[in-house]
Amino acid sequence: MPSPYRAVFAAPGTRAFSAAGLIGRLPLAMMGIGVVTMVSQLTGRYGLAGALSATLALSAALCGPQISRLVDLFGQRRVLRPAMSVSLLGAAGLLLSARYGLADWTLFVAAVLVGCVPSLGSMIRSRWAALYGTRPRLLHTAYSFESVVDEVCFIFGPIISIGLSTTWFPEAGPLLASLFLATGVFWLTSQRATEPVPHPRAQHAGGTALRSKGLQVLALAFVATGTIFGSIDVVTVAYAAEQGHKAAASLVLAVYALGSCTAAVVFGMLHLKGAPAKRWLLGVCAMAVSMIPLQLVGSLPLLAVALFVAGLAIAPTMVTTMALVEQHVPRAKLTEGMTWVSTGLAVGVALGSSAGGMVIDAAGADAGYGVPAVAGAVAAVVGFLGYHRLNRPVPQRGGAHEHDSTRHESIAEPMA
Repeated sequence: MPSPYRAVFAAPGTRAFSAAGLIGRLPLAMMGIGVVTMVSQLTGRYGLAGALSATLALSAALCGPQISRLVDLFGQRRVLRPAMSVSLLGAAGLLLSARYGLADWTLFVAAVLVGCVPSLGSMIRSRWAALYGTRPRLLHTAYSFESVVDEVCFIFGPIISIGLSTTWFPEAGPLLASLFLATGVFWLTSQRATEPVPHPRAQHAGGTALRSKGLQVLALAFVATGTIFGSIDVVTVAYAAEQGHKAAASLVLAVYALGSCTAAVVFGMLHLKGAPAKRWLLGVCAMAVSMIPLQLVGSLPLLAVALFVAGLAIAPTMVTTMALVEQHVPRAKLTEGMTWVSTGLAVGVALGSSAGGMVIDAAGADAGYGVPAVAGAVAAVVGFLGYHRLNRPVPQRGGAHEHDSTRHESIAEPMA
């Protein structure tokens, strides 16, 4: 590892909780596409498969922030295991209902329960914040590494899920995703030394973290950003099919994620100065501009190049977003605040998939790339209009820079 990453992982327990987060986050990239593959194979009904995937995504978007809010109140171990149990119960019901051809409503009820999955990415980042909340450089590198983990999950997760469901048996992808979730959650919650200290209800005065005006800007911008991601996935599959190489779509999308992964590694080694709000706005604008070349590509190789370049703007923007969440959300609500950003992203992905599909049906795959272009422009507009809110961090009452020195002193001491 380059020296900045070695420094981050020098603290005891960091490698273990990050590895648990990797395993526990794979279901995020596996479950939705796994359900689509499973249901379409068992029933041949792609409409039903898509509706179930959308139901699962929306359920996760609604439940995720509430689970994270409970985590801030009661701690990760007390909340994550019950939430995971509900999600696994739903997964079991979904697999059995699909296998035995039960009524459609049973599938949708099960999909809602599957959506009660905790946001493992937010849990891991909150552990990093508890360790390095007073050391911005180390926290920046840690967040960059977690962006690499996110991209690794989205590169390999769908490949694993689709591959197992198509070559082994239809339920294999969602089943393995459930096993990954159980393993990741149990492993993570068994690591008590690095678990952030829960905050009593008295520190949660003022209601939800979404009351923060800065967080509202970030969440809204990420709805538009998620629309970019969701539409690019759908349109790229359709474009590859029109080119006669549908199977190549997964490789092209992997190149998109590889661009973000590369940027995350480099970004984590940089020591940037200045206000993160400016870097965030620059990143959002870069994502918007990077959508323009997609309107001009005429072949899959050129599309892959354009998407790799577009991917370079993703991870730095994501990392800076988490830094801004820390500035605008009190420490007692940090996990919830991070999850609201993920929720905005998930809602956007659902919107983007739907909008991209409608445009493709109406005008073809080439026209479909107009959807991420419009979404990028919307994200940039939101960024400009909300910049004044992001540029004025709120006072951190029990906030991100307060650190539980008694609990983590022995962990952080080797880094001093």
